[in-house]
Amino acid sequence: MTAAWLLLDLRRRWRSLLVLALLVAFAVATVLTAVAGARRGAAAVHRLDTATLAATAQVLPGDPDFDWAAVRALPGVAAVGEVAFGSYELDGAPVDGPVPADREVLRTVERPVVLEGRLADPDRADEAVVTPRFVRTYGHGVGDTVTVRLYRPETRPATVTDWRGPVDETAPPPADGPEVPLRIVGVVRSSLFTDAPGAPGWLVPTVAFFTAYSSHLLGADGATGAMVRLDDGGSGYAAFKAALTDSSGRTDLTMWSEAAATLFVQRIVDIEAAAVRAFALAAAAAAVVLLGQAIARHAAATIGELRVLGTLGLTPRQQIAAATAGPALAGAAGATAGTGLAVLASAWFPVGTAAQREPAPGIDADWAVLGVGGGAVVLAVAAGAALSAVAALHASRATGSPRRSPAAAAVARSALPLPMVLGTRLALEPGRGRRAVPVRPALVGAVAGVAGTVAALTLAAGVDDAATTPARYGQVHDLEATLDVDAASAGRVLPVLAADPDVTAVNDSRSAVAQAGAGSPVVYSLQPVAAPLPVVVDEGRLPAAADEVALGPYLAQTLGVRVGDTVDLTGTRVTRRLTVTGAAFLPEGPGNYNVDGAWVSGAGFDALFTGASSHLAHIALRDGADPGVVAERLERAVGAVAGDVDVRPTLQRDHSVELRVIQELPLYLALFLAVLALAAVGHTLAVAVRRRRHDLAVLRAVGLTGGQCVAAVITQAVVIVLAGLAVGAPLGVAIGRWLWRYVTDATMTYYVPPPALPALLAVVPAALAAAVLLAAWPARRAGSFPVWQALRAE
Repeated sequence: MTAAWLLLDLRRRWRSLLVLALLVAFAVATVLTAVAGARRGAAAVHRLDTATLAATAQVLPGDPDFDWAAVRALPGVAAVGEVAFGSYELDGAPVDGPVPADREVLRTVERPVVLEGRLADPDRADEAVVTPRFVRTYGHGVGDTVTVRLYRPETRPATVTDWRGPVDETAPPPADGPEVPLRIVGVVRSSLFTDAPGAPGWLVPTVAFFTAYSSHLLGADGATGAMVRLDDGGSGYAAFKAALTDSSGRTDLTMWSEAAATLFVQRIVDIEAAAVRAFALAAAAAAVVLLGQAIARHAAATIGELRVLGTLGLTPRQQIAAATAGPALAGAAGATAGTGLAVLASAWFPVGTAAQREPAPGIDADWAVLGVGGGAVVLAVAAGAALSAVAALHASRATGSPRRSPAAAAVARSALPLPMVLGTRLALEPGRGRRAVPVRPALVGAVAGVAGTVAALTLAAGVDDAATTPARYGQVHDLEATLDVDAASAGRVLPVLAADPDVTAVNDSRSAVAQAGAGSPVVYSLQPVAAPLPVVVDEGRLPAAADEVALGPYLAQTLGVRVGDTVDLTGTRVTRRLTVTGAAFLPEGPGNYNVDGAWVSGAGFDALFTGASSHLAHIALRDGADPGVVAERLERAVGAVAGDVDVRPTLQRDHSVELRVIQELPLYLALFLAVLALAAVGHTLAVAVRRRRHDLAVLRAVGLTGGQCVAAVITQAVVIVLAGLAVGAPLGVAIGRWLWRYVTDATMTYYVPPPALPALLAVVPAALAAAVLLAAWPARRAGSFPVWQALRAE
């Protein structure tokens, strides 16, 4: 019987079954691609580190005579590769980037995966490899030749900038050294030689290039840095740092834990993976609603046709099996096609930051996801068809009074017009039997759609605020003035800076590198000249006494300390135990980011260090002041009392790139939730008009006009949406702010609650307009069908 009915179903309803199969294929491809992509992205950082022998630490001693052989001999050191950070011009544009200074780099440490072409020959000075972003930025790929122009050794030091990517507001002088052609032989990627968000990409020459042009790359000081790979990875960094400090006798070595930086990147990737998984969940929910409606309609129609055969002896079990066969077959075909599409779509994943860490981009079939997911969909479609058939069979036999809604009853007792009362009942009361309407899915869908959209817009508002407000990253100063390390000469400059009418605060910021546990933080002195600099404090307060310190949020997390704990800082003078008074952001500089330094008082700085390695004045301006104009005025004013002093706009790294990537994913999620809401509400409106056709015909026969029927259906849609707004809007604001708190904690951004009003002003009118538009076609049908025809059909 089931096979016979299936053949009949395929002949009569092949179009609807084909559409169902295509819907299943699209849903399976979307959900499985997202789930597999999230798994792939979450593991990308670890897979790249493992494949490329990633560096654990980076050491920048600033000494051309530094003994790297002694570093190689330290216990736990697996490999050391020297690197120069050179400045040159590429096609006339200034570029800063790493240049291997020995044969260990790209071989025993940071050995890249080759995405295209091959690795450069280390004995060829005219070959180079590039990262993928370089190809997109400069338009040069494998086989192309680029020309770099170097600086003369005597001009090279003046062009040195922070190689980690600051935005330099002043263009360096033109390169004046030799021109060198380099042929690109490969596109590569490793943990360090990867494309940071917003960066143009790397050009990596060979050690032969360094040997031939080392004086042009290093300048007068001739110092190189090194990438160090440890046997124990990040867990061995603290012991390595202590051993290196002891063997070199220097406490001012600049060292960065690449393992810790990798963990930070992993946190960003985890956020992105969680967003992709949430997208998959929303897509699955939307698919359940859309496919469930299609399957339910098919099952209900089949059960209706089989009622006659039921009177002739067809059992309920046979009726359910017959109603299930067609959707089950369509589900199996769609799941198979969708799995194949998911394999092809895997080439687009991972996304965001993980895409820059993927060691093997391209098609990747995750059979653990595809096999289990595809099989589960086949079973789910068959089970859904069976349950829909059971529900349809039960509904055809149901008797008794339908469930009443208290809210609809309250509206009925009011003096509201009849269309509003009728529309409210249609929205909130499902009815029974063949006239039952899926009210709850529509209400849940409306709440989910509103909540998801409001949450995404609230999160987007937080990202927009952070992207345009440097204070969210702790950058509260607008200008920097370079002062002599000599405090006496600085004393003549600082009062002049503070006297300018556009200047609101000046801090006398001396800095030096200290040692703290496994970190080498840059320590700044907190010495206000007049009004204090409005330092952004995430927790606690700034230090006031010589035995107090405020740590950058990332440094505090790395050291595992909180406000009230103590921490040992080792300076060039002495090691001191200081009380942590707060977690505060730092001014960014070439040697530190905004979250990995420390603040101490002026007296505390003098107690730690014999002198400063850098001396700046950090200058905050009033709102609306032009930094360029004020900088020029300050340079003229200071020049009259202390000679030439460089006053320039503050270093601003773009911290918003990762946030922009994170922002996109919730917006896609909100789109799917909005589709879910529209599908659920639209389906409910259409079903209500079709199943309540007899009720509406009776009301029209006793005086209800066609216009009132139209108004009732529009009221039904508006009531559903208002219920979604009442619950979903505040829920969405709460979720959006919670998500933004989660993102700011993970990305070390200062949390400020995003405003809710812009999201609500966008969503409320859009939702109400969507309700009216969704109701337009069902309302038109409700107000225009022939009454006699509906009554005669009954």
